[in-house]
Amino acid sequence: MKRSGDSEGEKRRKRRKILQELGNKKIPFLGPADRGFQPLWDSSYSGLVLRRSCSLPAELHGQVQAALLTLRSKGCLLRDLVRVRDRDVFTAVSRALLGEPGHTYRYLDTRLFAIPWHSEDAEVKGTNCCDPDFRAACKALWELNTFFCSDVTQGGGDDLTQCAKGEAQLKRSLSDDHIEDKDDQASGQGCSQPSPPQVCAGLVKFNVTLLNYMDPAAMRQLKEEPYYGMGKMAVGWHHDENLVTHSPVGVYSYSCHDGKGESSEGGSGERACWRIGLKVAWDIHTPGLMLPLESGDCYYMRDDLNSTHQHCVLAGDSARFSSTHRVAECSSGTLTYIQSRCQEALSNLHTDPETGSHSLLALLPTTLQHCEEIHNEVEFEWLRQYWFQGQRYTRFCSWWTRPMEQLEKDWRLMETMVLRNPSLI
Repeated sequence: MKRSGDSEGEKRRKRRKILQELGNKKIPFLGPADRGFQPLWDSSYSGLVLRRSCSLPAELHGQVQAALLTLRSKGCLLRDLVRVRDRDVFTAVSRALLGEPGHTYRYLDTRLFAIPWHSEDAEVKGTNCCDPDFRAACKALWELNTFFCSDVTQGGGDDLTQCAKGEAQLKRSLSDDHIEDKDDQASGQGCSQPSPPQVCAGLVKFNVTLLNYMDPAAMRQLKEEPYYGMGKMAVGWHHDENLVTHSPVGVYSYSCHDGKGESSEGGSGERACWRIGLKVAWDIHTPGLMLPLESGDCYYMRDDLNSTHQHCVLAGDSARFSSTHRVAECSSGTLTYIQSRCQEALSNLHTDPETGSHSLLALLPTTLQHCEEIHNEVEFEWLRQYWFQGQRYTRFCSWWTRPMEQLEKDWRLMETMVLRNPSLI
């Protein structure tokens, strides 16, 4: 799902039309306490699957939450300059991209360069691009990614069991709201998803995760959700873009309310929790869905939910991390890809072994045009993007430094090819 000027203009027109049709009215939305919540989830949001925090291994929670706090303490969660509605703006949330080595992800016309998972020991790979604490944090998020890859294809919440909590807290849990809506649900069992949707065929391999850190206290002028009146939004309505078609998205949510990263679950019952809102895209007739998230909860957007629906993030009172695991569309977004493109262009350059002088092997217009297209791609899609924003992460992890230096050397050789192109002289 790629952005373009035309699509952005169409979105603005649709947005204005919906607001004009609504006037001062709001579209209804349902939360867990509302009658009809479960049937609405079943009928209109069946691609959404919630994983309660209690259904994940406690050890995994500990590793992931410690990793997120480590990355925050090292200062590597940064705001990006992105293109939104024809304006260059800084993201309201701080973020970092982790993923498969050499992968990138296009987000709001900005290329993000993935910090590697570091799933193997430095000695094995022969690299020493970051300190041990940083490496361990990245590896913990790789462990979460591995869990998601396996879990998302196994029917989601079918086998979830209720958390062992006190009776009063149990009654407030989302699972109990589902139990009340289903007369045939066995007492004491909690299912945090609707009727099982069709499982995606084939093995899912999330290749990147976009980490987000949001602190409402530091986010000025949070906008009110405009269509339903759901409350303040930390992230507005959107689809996750530039993903493999109909691929799932997995999200881990962790809320903390003090500088030490203490979880907001327990002892902070008066605090407003974070929530996600979902709606059918550009539809004013289907009620929206609002889902509260406890710290450690996960959810999947499966099947075509991400393409047919939009979601937003509604702010709670505490700071929140999210790790959003995606199958990024990387056909033209890996280091291997752009290196092969460079080799294509440079194969038309001959270097004299004695004098070191350069000459072009072929002068066919189609060949010269192809080389110039690669030259521009390297400069505008990779080098400028990296030196402008991607390079900021080298003080935490230097994995990209040498490949990008080599890419710049290749670009300089392509510059010499331009000077020898007779059509440009």
